[in-house]
Amino acid sequence: MHDEPTETKRHRGIYLLPNLFTTAALFAGFYAIVAASRGDFDTAAVAIFVAMILDGLDGRVARLTNTQSDFGAQYDSLSDMIAFGLAPALVMYEWSLASLGKLGWTAAFVYAAAAALRLARFNIQVGIVDKRYFIGLPSPSAAAVVAGLVWVGADYDMPGADIVLLAFPLTVLTGLLMVSNIRYKSFKDLDLRGKIPFVAMLIMVLVFVFISIDPPVVLFSIALVYALSGPFMALVSHRRRQRERQLPAPAASTDAANGTPPSEEDRHSSR
Repeated sequence: MHDEPTETKRHRGIYLLPNLFTTAALFAGFYAIVAASRGDFDTAAVAIFVAMILDGLDGRVARLTNTQSDFGAQYDSLSDMIAFGLAPALVMYEWSLASLGKLGWTAAFVYAAAAALRLARFNIQVGIVDKRYFIGLPSPSAAAVVAGLVWVGADYDMPGADIVLLAFPLTVLTGLLMVSNIRYKSFKDLDLRGKIPFVAMLIMVLVFVFISIDPPVVLFSIALVYALSGPFMALVSHRRRQRERQLPAPAASTDAANGTPPSEEDRHSSR
């Protein structure tokens, strides 16, 4: 009798290390919602920024340890939706937009829906678009703008209802930038494992010192500048193309314009 070959069952699993960072980012986003519901807006804003750091680490850890997986990519998107979609929208609503009633939660929903659309579009564009650029404002950067304003207001004891005329358009416009076709620099082409000049290291130290002076204001300012950089560069590029269209075409020689062949003297002089 011949022994029949037995099928070996493969036990599918998930990689632990990168998904730990993703879970931590998800927890930070969820905790931001809980903190905002009890009026602790400083903690809520900080939790969203912590989620940003953890979200930046999970992908890098996965690439460094060669533990990328489809499960990790999908889990990361769901975590981003909570941490950078729902959490900033609800934190902003609890802090400021609630004073506008229906208009306030509508603005918060626009932001949350835009974050979901932004993440869905990003997932289907992986490997298609130029990795040096993001199409639309990235959701972590949008969350930094929204959470940064909340953090600045809470840190300076400004009631959210007093600056709702700033919070409302900021929330809506940030959401619209996420689903726009404006390109943003991704900085993925930076070689972090290569050598850098000593001056660059000194600049990095100064950046950390600058942030430590007033973290809410500095981080909010950095996020806002990055959010505005996309429309600014798009406008500069558009105006450059307009100027190029308006430039006159190179003037052709009179003989060529009239269709007459060059003279014998011209042919000899060109040799």
